[in-house]
Amino acid sequence: MEAVAKLNNNPTSTRKMRLLADLIRGLDVEKALNILKFHPKHPSVPLEKLLVSAIANWKVKNEGTRAEDAELIVKTIFVDGGRILKRMRPAPQGRGYRVRKRSNHVTIVVDSRPVAAEKK
Repeated sequence: MEAVAKLNNNPTSTRKMRLLADLIRGLDVEKALNILKFHPKHPSVPLEKLLVSAIANWKVKNEGTRAEDAELIVKTIFVDGGRILKRMRPAPQGRGYRVRKRSNHVTIVVDSRPVAAEKK
C-alpha cells in the first residue's frame, strides 16, 4: 500500500527542486535518504524531511510490517510551481525592477517494491 506526503509553498524555485527530485525518483528509500543527506544543494534538507514523513505515513498505514523488510521505493515524485511573491527592487533613473520570489509544491509517493513475476 502506498503512502503520500506533500510539501506546499516551499520557498525554492521549481527548477532547483526538480534537479533533486530527478536524482531520487525510483530509488530505494535508504539510498535516496543518503543522497539527500549529503547533497550540497540547499533544497535537499526539506526534501529529506518530506521523504522521512512519507516513510512515517507508510508505517502508519501498514502497522504489521517493518519498513526495512518491505523494500520501500520512491514510486513517484513531482514538483509543481507554487505561488509567486512579487517584490520591487530599486533600479536606475527612478524605476523599479520586479523580483519574482518563486515557491513550489512537492508530492512524494512511497510504495513497497513490486514482487517480480516468476519466470517459467
